[in-house]
Amino acid sequence: MTDARLRRGRGALAVSFFVQGVTFALLVTRIPGIQDRYGISDALLPAFLAAVPILAGVGSVATEKVVARVGPAVVLRWAQPVVLLALLGVGAGSELWEAAVALGLFGLAVGALDASMNMLGVNLQRAYGRSIMLGFHASYSLGGIAGASLAWVGAHWHLSLFVSYLPVVAVLLPAALVGSRWYGAGESPPVKGEGAERGGSGVSFALLLPLCLVMTFAYIGDSTVSNWSAKYLQDVLGGSEELATVPYNAYMVTTLLGRAVGDLGVRRLGAATVVRCGAVLAALGFAVVAVAPGAWVGIAGFTVLGFGLSVLVPQTFAAAGRLFPGASDAAVARLNVFNYVGFLVGSPLVGALGDTWSYRGAMLVPMVLVLVTVVYATSFGSREARYGGGHERPRTVDVG
Repeated sequence: MTDARLRRGRGALAVSFFVQGVTFALLVTRIPGIQDRYGISDALLPAFLAAVPILAGVGSVATEKVVARVGPAVVLRWAQPVVLLALLGVGAGSELWEAAVALGLFGLAVGALDASMNMLGVNLQRAYGRSIMLGFHASYSLGGIAGASLAWVGAHWHLSLFVSYLPVVAVLLPAALVGSRWYGAGESPPVKGEGAERGGSGVSFALLLPLCLVMTFAYIGDSTVSNWSAKYLQDVLGGSEELATVPYNAYMVTTLLGRAVGDLGVRRLGAATVVRCGAVLAALGFAVVAVAPGAWVGIAGFTVLGFGLSVLVPQTFAAAGRLFPGASDAAVARLNVFNYVGFLVGSPLVGALGDTWSYRGAMLVPMVLVLVTVVYATSFGSREARYGGGHERPRTVDVG
């Protein structure tokens, strides 16, 4: 495989991460609009919101079996258009059952998409011989910022969901399809014939468990920021409604910046050191938020949080691939499920603690959990063992 093909594959996958960032942000930031369109009650809304990550977990588990036969490139090539069309379906319906079908399809396809994207990212990183995984997740963060901005435009101009979503899907769907021709760069040939279903037999859950915990803790932290930062700033720290929108935006920007420079840190210092530093920074951010005397100090805490949490998820996927080089696709698919576990646990956990205890105290729980990541940093190995002594150029790979 030529270096040029690897570079095209890397660029195409970065576009895929960006597209998914836009798509997911357009969904989650317009939840109030979706609720109003379909008349979803406040009591029923949590069930709809929980169904998406649950079905995404199912989709991720199923992807492990599918990629053993066709490879992650094929799964991603078809999953991303389905996700985009499901988003459009959410905006096009009017009956409650239509929302349930569209969101259910969205969840299943997102699970397959997240798993296959990260599988391909791990494969490309192995082919490059150096850390590039954080760059893909930086593209996702950039897409999230773009999607949130587009959602704001739609809400500001009182556009219907369908009108807001249609031009975005019309642009992103062809771009994803065109780029998909290069998704297979760095990918190992899929297993064919008898025994293909046993592709994940080399994955020991005991070895994978520390990474599963890190993934869960990282997403508990992320969901805490995304779901509670605005309420915390306004109700606990006395900020205005307008100021309450700032923490999550600051968090998204610093997440992007952290991921943009994170690969350089991994190449220089090794992933274990970067993960330890990220965990400590994230814990410091939660501590600042918990003791903040006012809104601006709270915003500073959420800003630090973005830098800290930004490195954990990409490096956890990368570590899983390197821990099981002969079954990296299966390892990534199984690890990806804990993305959704953390998302499901985080928001209700903080809400319950906030209601029964205090929201300041509730912020200490994700602080402790992300700090535990320091204990598991040894699972990320040494720089030399994982990156071949720090190669700076893509290496040529013969895939036959």
